[in-house]
Amino acid sequence: MLTRRHFIAGSTALFSAPLAAPAFAQSRTAQWAAWDAQVTPPNYDPATSNPWGLHPRLLPQRVAANPGLTPGDIHVDAVARYLYFIEEDGTAMRYGVGIARGDLYEPGTYTIRRKARWPGWRPTDSMIERDPESYARFADGVDGGPDNPLGSRALYLYEGGRDTYLRIHGTPSPRSVGGRTSAGCVRMVMAHIIGLYERVQTGATAVLYPPEEYVTARS
Repeated sequence: MLTRRHFIAGSTALFSAPLAAPAFAQSRTAQWAAWDAQVTPPNYDPATSNPWGLHPRLLPQRVAANPGLTPGDIHVDAVARYLYFIEEDGTAMRYGVGIARGDLYEPGTYTIRRKARWPGWRPTDSMIERDPESYARFADGVDGGPDNPLGSRALYLYEGGRDTYLRIHGTPSPRSVGGRTSAGCVRMVMAHIIGLYERVQTGATAVLYPPEEYVTARS
């Protein structure tokens, strides 16, 4: 990375052309774009496109937000399986989600400290210990891509400076959205989280409510 620039003006030319991006970065960006296209339906309309066969209520919709919620924050209603992104105008974008099975779901208030496109994934040590038959073979990690368990995008949830290893992420199993099947994270359809991802800022709050409480918005 450059830390300084030197401008040299001669009698014949002034050179200030921008540096080209490294070839590997250009290739990675092109690969991400290709994967985005692969997981996004043709003529995609978030409110109506549904090749996954989801219940229509799980498709993205704009709804009225409850008063007092902070724009830019995320709220996850574990009962109805909805994620709400709060807007400036008193509305929210609502998305269907899947949540963790059993007691693996962890309600709480978290901070989004990191975002990633097409991230790599590694099961946690506790996941490997709990279910080695399913997870031990992935101990060295899995590269990003359409078959990666984190899918197209991931939002990383922290408590203070501690990574909780909880994520809001895309899933290669879109029909799991609306259910309780994950090992702890909040799952979204990959095309849906691609749209959400650009709007979420690091530093935003994500509130995951207990699976006994309806709390967030009015449809």
